[in-house]
Amino acid sequence: MRSFSSKLAAIAPSATIEITDKARRLQASGVDVISLSIGEPDFPTPAHITAACIDALNRGETHYAPGKGIPSLLSAISEKIEAENGFSCTNDQVIVTCGAKDAIYEACEAVLNPGDEAVILDPSWVSYEPCIQIAGGTPVHHPLHKKTFQVEDSLLEKINNKTRMIIVNSPSNPSGSVLNRESLRLVSDICQDHDLVALSDEIYEKLVYGQIHFSLAMFPGMVDRTITINGFSKAYAMTGWRLGYAVAPKEILGYMNKVQQHTISHPTTFAMFGAVAALKGPQQCISEMRNEFERRREFVLNRLMDMGIGYAPAEGAFYAYLKVDGDDASIANRWLEEAHVAVTPGVAFNTPGWIRLSYAASMDTLAEAMNRIEKVV
Repeated sequence: MRSFSSKLAAIAPSATIEITDKARRLQASGVDVISLSIGEPDFPTPAHITAACIDALNRGETHYAPGKGIPSLLSAISEKIEAENGFSCTNDQVIVTCGAKDAIYEACEAVLNPGDEAVILDPSWVSYEPCIQIAGGTPVHHPLHKKTFQVEDSLLEKINNKTRMIIVNSPSNPSGSVLNRESLRLVSDICQDHDLVALSDEIYEKLVYGQIHFSLAMFPGMVDRTITINGFSKAYAMTGWRLGYAVAPKEILGYMNKVQQHTISHPTTFAMFGAVAALKGPQQCISEMRNEFERRREFVLNRLMDMGIGYAPAEGAFYAYLKVDGDDASIANRWLEEAHVAVTPGVAFNTPGWIRLSYAASMDTLAEAMNRIEKVV
């Protein structure tokens, strides 16, 4: 048989999913594994959101929908963007996708030509690089400041005539750091000076502790060159619903819509009515989950401090990014095999020497996990 896609052969599988699958295999064999390796809220989807989806099913909303999403959801998103994110948005600048990951993939396909370079700020989420590669682009990695995890002027060194896009993720997966106004202004200036497109992944925007989240598109001159990515998985505990969205300039959105028309057609129809309820309904569920995440964050960081383990600024999301002494992959494997705690090595995020630990678990689970890690450390 002839060989298959060389492009896909060169792309590594998702490290976070592989580690989670390994933990589940151990669990299935009877090992008591605590998995802190995946980014998923451990709360149920709020009842009013689920009820709206069920109502839609009962009404017969089970057929094809408009390709970019149902009108009521497009309106709810554009209203949310203007009210909360501080930049103008109309319905024809919005597309609803099968998760934020799908939106990122469509954006890369829409913007990048073969040979175009896209700059990724490290540490970086595992799927940015594959999305760029599948679209035919070339990923270029640039490290954030080692202690503050902010953008520095050295970013300019990675910009050349092949550069087409800069990817920004704040709050960050994996580090939990939040980019400040100065960092985002620097990205804004570089994009405008060199005619670049920015992809701003803001999926964790609702989970910020003691800091302020700024949208990149709110900076002067950026709304016409920024693709803002968001969704419902993290803020509303809707990971399995697979609903995300992008807000982008109309020309870029048109190309993204072409990708969508020829791949997924549109997100699941009845699920989108649940997303409308998420945005238009009571928002207390978000504050309740955020408060609980913050309580867990304080507990985990204090325990890590007691163990003498350093960590990145944990200002957002639900991750602690730990600085370890030695090979992070080996250490993560040792924690899994000896402590039966699954975490993700930093090499998966292009920062060897670090480990990502998710505190999206109950306090009892986190306490047991910290006790196990402490014994191994």
